[in-house]
Amino acid sequence: MIDRPVRIGLQLQPQHMDYPTIRRTAAEAEEAGVDVLFNWDHFYPLSGEPDGLHFECWTMLAAWAESTSRVEIGALVSCNSYRNPELLADMARTVDHISEGRLILGIGSGWFERDYTEYGYEFGTAGGRLDDLAEALPRIESRWGKLNPPPTRKIPVLIGGGGEKKTLRLVAKHADIWHSFATGEALEHKLTVLGEHCAAIGRDRDEIEVSVVAKPDTREAARELGARMFTVHVGGPKPDLGELREWLTWRDDVNK
Repeated sequence: MIDRPVRIGLQLQPQHMDYPTIRRTAAEAEEAGVDVLFNWDHFYPLSGEPDGLHFECWTMLAAWAESTSRVEIGALVSCNSYRNPELLADMARTVDHISEGRLILGIGSGWFERDYTEYGYEFGTAGGRLDDLAEALPRIESRWGKLNPPPTRKIPVLIGGGGEKKTLRLVAKHADIWHSFATGEALEHKLTVLGEHCAAIGRDRDEIEVSVVAKPDTREAARELGARMFTVHVGGPKPDLGELREWLTWRDDVNK
């Protein structure tokens, strides 16, 4: 097994707060020692007032690339449906350069129907959206090889989701990081399935970093199963980093 340190992420949900608050919270999280700073790729809030304050994902990531200096940054996750794959590859390459090599390309097939209908995208079916993601990932990888200048590094790809027939097969083939909402026996089972998909293509499952939602009551079990990134979720209107600081203390203890 690859010996990885525990890392802590923060998903700073860009809802119900103005941008100065988002910028200030991102700076506070970096100063506190967070490893990865995520936002999300939606057009409307996912909780609270449905038409509340909200900001777009990738323009924000470019701003974070300039306003931070150490943390890795990315979306948890970017929706494949909203952008041409070649364009997304170029956007990711550009933010990679702005950040001097700190971008993670988080990507998924999409699920929030309001985003699609309000912005004129075809919602389709879950299976169809996953098929589109399967087609997009090789195109993204191919475009990275054609861009001038190329990315500063092999941009890590994070794939979110737990579907065992399609999503985990894509994780095995394309991902450097797999993000899951599963816990306990469900997480253990999905890791077994992921291992089977990896074995089928001759890949070592341990090459893939396992990322989970930060839940104090399941963190030790998740770490025993191999999870190494734990992500705290914070939104507006008054983001509180108290929980994040507790997780950073735990990280430092287990990484000694």
